Amino acid sequence: MDARDADLKKELNATLHARRDLGEEYESALVDSFLEKIDQRIDGEVERRVRRQFAEQRMTAARDSRSPAATDSWGERFGFGIVSLVLAIPLSAIGGGVADLPGLLVAWAGIVGVNVFQAARVNPNLFGGRRRPGKTSDDDAWED
Repeated sequence: MDARDADLKKELNATLHARRDLGEEYESALVDSFLEKIDQRIDGEVERRVRRQFAEQRMTAARDSRSPAATDSWGERFGFGIVSLVLAIPLSAIGGGVADLPGLLVAWAGIVGVNVFQAARVNPNLFGGRRRPGKTSDDDAWED
């Protein structure tokens, strides 16, 4: 028996003793008073549980919002692609000027490699994943 049950038992005993002392004409007022105390306890318990559950949901949402998949957006991927293409111009000039065609190929292999690495980091199941049967959502459709 926890402390709240003990308090409730004391309240009930006090109400019953008051009924004996005051008589039956005060019985309905005593019962109403006791039921009001029970309602307050129930309301307090429900409110405490709802607050705890709400806090847990907020914590879960905060954790999910910090995940790499949640923070990545189409704009970030598009920006990375634009920056890599802009940097491809001087890299191509340097690679082609220093080592002709092999230098140009190495420069573009590096550019493609960086973009593939970025795509694999953002979506780990993009390369080498198998499609799960019956799944239609893009988020859950691939498995390792």
